[in-house]
Amino acid sequence: MSPDRLNQTFAALADPTRRAILERLATGQRSVTELAEPHDMSLPAISKHLGVLERSGLIERGRDAQWRPCRLKAARLKEVSEWVEEYRKFWEQSFDRLDEYLRQLQNKEKKHGRKQQRKKK
Repeated sequence: MSPDRLNQTFAALADPTRRAILERLATGQRSVTELAEPHDMSLPAISKHLGVLERSGLIERGRDAQWRPCRLKAARLKEVSEWVEEYRKFWEQSFDRLDEYLRQLQNKEKKHGRKQQRKKK
């Protein structure tokens, strides 16, 4: 995924209203009016959010007579997921190294602790 596309996608996902819209679209296509229902904002404001989502490639808007259905385009989210996956691998490897280091410390403490107990007797 190109850096510009990734920036545009993350910018679209940064807004909680847009994330809520995507959640609703994950269950199926909806009209602009349906997407606006749970939000305390005007239809033009919702339309602006939809424009951002559409330009970022996260949704597409169709036309069916008077009805303008919106639907999720999950391919862009998959690209984001794949990008994040690389960092998940990094963190897992870091945690594995930390676990190994802690095991080594515990083993040293056990060995060192036993020697001290023998000296006290």
